[in-house]
Amino acid sequence: VQLQASGGGLVQAGGSLRLSCAASGRTFSGYAMGWFRQAPGKEREFVAGISWSGGRTVYADSVKGRFTISRDNAKNTVYLQISSLKPEDTAVYYCAATYGSDWSTDGMNYWGKGTLVTVSS
Repeated sequence: VQLQASGGGLVQAGGSLRLSCAASGRTFSGYAMGWFRQAPGKEREFVAGISWSGGRTVYADSVKGRFTISRDNAKNTVYLQISSLKPEDTAVYYCAATYGSDWSTDGMNYWGKGTLVTVSS
C-alpha cells in the first residue's frame, strides 16, 4: 500500500490543522493506521492509531484531548485533527499502516512520506 500525507503547514500556537493520509494499492480497510511524528533531533514517536474498522482508537498521552484520529474507508483516507497546538508539536508527521495492533514504529508495515507541521509561539 502507498501512503501520502498532506495538510501540514505553519500555524500559531493554539491553532488547528487537519492532516490527511491518502492510501492506494492494497485494500485500505484491511489495515490499522497510525500517525507518528519526528521532531528535529528526536526519535520518531507514536501519536495516534485507529483500527481497521475505526471502532478503536489509541493516543499518546501527550496528545490526548487535543488530537483526533479518524478514517474514511470509502475514501481510503485517514485523518488527524490536531487542535490546541503547542510549539512542542512541531515535527514531521507520518502516517503508517499495519497488519496488526503493535503501535511501535517497528510494528508498522508501510510508511508514507511525512508532512511538516510548524507551530509558532
